[in-house]
Amino acid sequence: MVTACTLKHCAGKEYYCALELTLQVIGGKWKPIILWRLGQDGTLRFSELRRIMPNITQKMLTQQLRELESDGVLHREVYPQVPPRVEYSLTELGRSVLPVLSEMCKWGHAFEANHGTVGTADTGRTTGTRTAGRAIVPGNDGGDDLDLAVGEV
Repeated sequence: MVTACTLKHCAGKEYYCALELTLQVIGGKWKPIILWRLGQDGTLRFSELRRIMPNITQKMLTQQLRELESDGVLHREVYPQVPPRVEYSLTELGRSVLPVLSEMCKWGHAFEANHGTVGTADTGRTTGTRTAGRAIVPGNDGGDDLDLAVGEV
């Protein structure tokens, strides 16, 4: 018999299970990409993040960075200079989610291999092969090409 989950509270968030809490902290369209890029590229300035993710608005990037900082997943360093310089980096908690994101990237590769892609990516690589009915699990290729699809997210 399945028992109902009880309502819990942690860090100002309401949730019923740990997965729901996880998704509240790192879920959404942009947070995983922000975390992945900081994990791959290290410390980045706001303008560098905007360049890496051209489809995100300045307002949305600011909001997502504030939420990640508030949850202790990333560190925001402000340098007192003119013009002000602000850099973002992952905290230890933020780095702990990188293996999860790597597995999600692998899953995306397998889904892509199974369902095929259409068109070309901004990288100039052509795509379009379709492998129907077979699950293909990619090898560990470093998983750093999540940024190839950032413009399409």
